[in-house]
Amino acid sequence: MADIKDGQAVVTNPYVTQADKFAVSLRHLADTFLTPKEPRAEFTEDEMEEIFQKIDEKVCRNCEQRSRCQLKEKEALREMISEILRATDKYGEELNVELKRNLQKKCAIAPRFLREAMNVFQDAKTMLLWNNRMAQNRTGCAVQLDAFAHVIQHAVRELNASIFTDPPLEKKLKLLFKKNGIRMLSSVFFVNAHGRYEIHVTIRTEKGSYVTTKMVARIISRCTRRVMCPAEDERPVVGMEYSTVTCVEGPAYYTLQGIAKIGKGCEKISGDNFLMTRLPGGEEAAILSDGMGTGEKAFRESAMMVEMLEELLKAGFPCRTALSMMNTALVMGREEVCFSTVDMCKFDLYTAKCSLIKAGAAVTFIRRRDRMEHIYSESLPIGVVPGQEAEEIHRKLESGDMVIMVTDGVLDALPSGEEEHLLDLIIMGTTIENPCEMAHYILQKVLELSSSEPADDMTVLVAGIWQICYNERIATSAISNENV
Repeated sequence: MADIKDGQAVVTNPYVTQADKFAVSLRHLADTFLTPKEPRAEFTEDEMEEIFQKIDEKVCRNCEQRSRCQLKEKEALREMISEILRATDKYGEELNVELKRNLQKKCAIAPRFLREAMNVFQDAKTMLLWNNRMAQNRTGCAVQLDAFAHVIQHAVRELNASIFTDPPLEKKLKLLFKKNGIRMLSSVFFVNAHGRYEIHVTIRTEKGSYVTTKMVARIISRCTRRVMCPAEDERPVVGMEYSTVTCVEGPAYYTLQGIAKIGKGCEKISGDNFLMTRLPGGEEAAILSDGMGTGEKAFRESAMMVEMLEELLKAGFPCRTALSMMNTALVMGREEVCFSTVDMCKFDLYTAKCSLIKAGAAVTFIRRRDRMEHIYSESLPIGVVPGQEAEEIHRKLESGDMVIMVTDGVLDALPSGEEEHLLDLIIMGTTIENPCEMAHYILQKVLELSSSEPADDMTVLVAGIWQICYNERIATSAISNENV
């Protein structure tokens, strides 16, 4: 089945429709069976009734002094138990003397009554805590399922909207491939919401020859009149067996990154970790994470954070969704509090726009041609409380701009109240353009100003963006009649 859009046939794939139904089912499952419940601090009426009955059965029902007991009436018994529980909840097991004397006047076996009441109350309190924990876990599962369903729906709808057919282009590709000794079996065309092309061709060579995937990209570039290049991690050559080659529209910008770090007290192991990676859709990400504390434990925590984020982001999860899932997993999966800050900068290599996502991270600096800009965050680190939402800030960069991310240790090494001003002077006071040299220069200057061994782990991550020269882009994609 196909619809007509902008003069081209847009394919509605039945598998895409089925995947969309799968996402709807996941969301329905979360809404039906994992309805979030608020944690409770107090017992319900039914739970209080159960507490009364247990104390009555354990102590009062078979008491030999029951006939003379002032607590034999149900209401009197409940009032005394409620008074004991209120006092225990407020002051602990050390009840005040007046309450103990009052109990002794009304009960012949007051010590046993009090002991059993305490035991029943503590059991009920433990059960309440477990119920709250289960409610929190149910909420976390619902959040994860809902996020997963959202990602599936977004992905399949984007896929459904991006697949298109173009018989003239397919014919042109087949003829030009044949002219260059390549047989094309099939082709699939995609165009995203921003009008960028992605083309998959299943091809093989003839007469025992081999061609590079760069050559394949040049042929596709000529047919589409766009700058096309092999996708990330694409095979280098195509031989006699059919294989599918993916070519994407080339970006207009590129980034370079640099890192400089030192551990607390000049130790080799630092609790800070970083990541610089390519993402689907012509994006790149730089991530900096500061684990709780210092040393090997903090290193393991921050390393786990950046590695898991890389896996989720490369799988196509949006940044905020990936962070939300990580936060839920950390809060639900551990008894002890264990958190890490996350400072992420995602670059769009087609538009030079960047998204800064921060969770408990220190201020980020953007060095522009003639000024400095500071990006702040008030959100908590990942793993502290359930439902934590990271802040996302968008900026448009120019060629030559640099994003500088630092951990708390860098700022804490500078005089209080002057940290940002001094870093501005350090960053703007140099003509260094290489991100790696810039990162080491900043760290060196901070260490000189602190004039002492690092009191905390210190890391500086610098990422710069530059425009690819138009003539260079044409040269890399130009196809002469002699070569093609």
